[in-house]
Amino acid sequence: MHTRYFICLALALFGLMSCNQAQKGVTEQEALNQATGPFIGLDGDTLQKVEKTDKEWKAELSEQAYYVLRQAGTERAFTGNFWNNKKKGVYICAGCGLPLFSSATKFESGTGWPSFWEPIRKENILEVVDKAYGMTRTEVRCARCGGHQGHVFDDGP
Repeated sequence: MHTRYFICLALALFGLMSCNQAQKGVTEQEALNQATGPFIGLDGDTLQKVEKTDKEWKAELSEQAYYVLRQAGTERAFTGNFWNNKKKGVYICAGCGLPLFSSATKFESGTGWPSFWEPIRKENILEVVDKAYGMTRTEVRCARCGGHQGHVFDDGP
């Protein structure tokens, strides 16, 4: 059984890069290579961290994106544009553009949020213990900017 990455994000939180790339005939790996430019070393280099003040994040992000990414909020189930998206592509962090998940590992969880059984690269995410609300869970964050992406559940495919 694989670990399931249960991602609860607003429309503003993930850009689906496949729309433009599919029309140009770009493969998923080519899209990943293009998107990774200055902040991912494909040879195992470390990520260049994005550090901004709270004021800078508020100025750059929509209110909903700020709530989810910076305050670990959650959008309502079945409301985001990507929970039922069937297009092929790469899901990126809305805070910094780091490629996080591929449509190839997305599956129907029935939860109303996008769910993936693995990240594009394990180095691109951080797993953090979350003890909020009287329970212990694993929170998923972007390794580059620290943006909240959702939680892990161990009942995926």
